[in-house]
Amino acid sequence: MPSSRERILDSFEDTLIRDGERAATMEAVAAAAEVSKGGLLYHFPAKEALVEALAERLLALVEKDREQMSADPEGPGRYYVRTSVYEDSPLDRALVSMARLAQQGHPVARRTLSRIQQLWLTTLEDRLGDRTAALAIKLLGDGLYYEAAFFRGEGAAGPSEKDLERVLSVVDLIVLNHCIPRGAADV
Repeated sequence: MPSSRERILDSFEDTLIRDGERAATMEAVAAAAEVSKGGLLYHFPAKEALVEALAERLLALVEKDREQMSADPEGPGRYYVRTSVYEDSPLDRALVSMARLAQQGHPVARRTLSRIQQLWLTTLEDRLGDRTAALAIKLLGDGLYYEAAFFRGEGAAGPSEKDLERVLSVVDLIVLNHCIPRGAADV
């Protein structure tokens, strides 16, 4: 069973995703987490502390994702695009809740999302050896994610397996035509 602190953060995420920042009051979060307001304040003395903790959670999840991207046997480009389908994972939930805060102009959320975008782009660029290819692949994945996270209604299907494979073949073409294989530059 998650700790009170984790339940509070989960409830903050849920409220942000479902109802937006204005509804994510300290009282609403405490009620959703089934803790007293005093219990909430023990862990998070202000709403800003909740936002900071959510940013830390998101950055930790992104770091794990970057490690998986770098180690993926199909390559970082395929990994990035293949995993750019909203699945309601902990990473998805943290990203969408942070995006809800950023939509309202929250500075910590904006800085965190900007940092994450740069981290993913840098990882792609480092692994592929080409900034243009990294940017093209990142934008493909971001477009898939944006469409899935914000525009697909309940029960609506995402791209079919066949469609996703076609998009991944475009990733392969980008990599083939723009990237220097590791070690080839040394020959």
